[in-house]
Amino acid sequence: MSGSLSITSAFPDPALLDLPWDLPLESWPTDTIAALPKGISRHLVRFAHLGGFVVAIKETTDEMASGEYDLLRALQRLEIPCVDPVAVISNRSDDEGNPLKPVLVTRHLRFSLPYRALFSQTLRPDTATRLVDALAVLLVRLHIVGFFWGDVSLSNTLFRRDAGAFAAYLVDAETGKLYDGGLSNGQRENDLEIARVNIAGELLDLEAGGRVSDGLDPIGISNGIVDAYRNLWQELTGSESFSTTERWRINERVNRLNDLGFDIEELAIKTDESGTTVRIQPKVVDAGHHQRRLLRLTGLDTGENQARRLLNDLDSYRAAYDKADLDEEMVAHEWLMRVFEPVVRAIPVDLRGKLEPAEVFHQLLEHRWFMAQQAGHDVPLAEAVASYVANVLRHRRDEATMIDPPTGAITAAMPVIETSAIAVVDPDDEGDWRLKV
Repeated sequence: MSGSLSITSAFPDPALLDLPWDLPLESWPTDTIAALPKGISRHLVRFAHLGGFVVAIKETTDEMASGEYDLLRALQRLEIPCVDPVAVISNRSDDEGNPLKPVLVTRHLRFSLPYRALFSQTLRPDTATRLVDALAVLLVRLHIVGFFWGDVSLSNTLFRRDAGAFAAYLVDAETGKLYDGGLSNGQRENDLEIARVNIAGELLDLEAGGRVSDGLDPIGISNGIVDAYRNLWQELTGSESFSTTERWRINERVNRLNDLGFDIEELAIKTDESGTTVRIQPKVVDAGHHQRRLLRLTGLDTGENQARRLLNDLDSYRAAYDKADLDEEMVAHEWLMRVFEPVVRAIPVDLRGKLEPAEVFHQLLEHRWFMAQQAGHDVPLAEAVASYVANVLRHRRDEATMIDPPTGAITAAMPVIETSAIAVVDPDDEGDWRLKV
């Protein structure tokens, strides 16, 4: 490296010094570059290997790189889904002393993909709608903490599969700004209009390229983010009035928010002067209701919809084996050992980059249900695992971006297990819930 390189990072990685910062990003050698799908960007962005993971490197200005780095760190502290900021690299120069552009380095989100990589041939209407719905949830969460995005689009978002839906993560914050006092209605409406126009343009672009299926309405789907956003915003922040004889509606509102994946940290309850009408309004809502419960019970860190699905299976396990009166954490540990982990271990090593473990488990439950429908009776879990691996998972493309991660999914250090070696054991008369490999 030439000159005095400047690295700004809260968690500096010595491996950063090994990257060729003395070369323009477009000239980096192929052995450094990770070939991953990427979205459309106004700046040059490339992926590179850094130790045991992959980073995205974006050439920009020093001011914009530093500003975006600080914003991403602030959003992380607020637990907003976004990419991890790694470093800002400035004072770059080539071997002849010519200055090179500063860069922002972010960690690539494992198992995430830009929207264009989520469909192999043509984009179907239901897939497009799920992407827009996920983006609406992200936008609401950003606005609740006072973040104005300024460039809302599918291209500036990464998506991860989340039990039949998608979870959206902010990947580009260079136009954003965080306001301590929250956003005005005008700022929120501005962001929402930007989202509607950008999404329409992105889908129309796909349509012009012949990459959408018949029946997909780009304008209708882009308008859908407006309805999805406003419905969720009203549910999370809107006030509600009712008679004092209908106090049950307080619990109903809380339950509705929980079903949407949000917890209420504070609920304002007021009565009118006559004492006959009650008005409630959630002051602060915290996303990740099911994620937190699953993490507390099992230690599994998953998407919100994945957590909901895994918790449903855990509840079914408790009911099926008459364990409802036992300690919830003890039953959760038993379910983890007897159901979830054996399934994950049964996935051959060469297929573990296809999907993250929680998504595999969700899809397995779906596959088992379809098998049972076709057979007309319950299908043992071991049989469903073998069928899912052979007929579904093996034919999926890889969505992981790391090889041998130092820390990561529960499967990282597990031995190779062939599905043909799976057998059902029933030492405690617990049917196919236990697997032996």
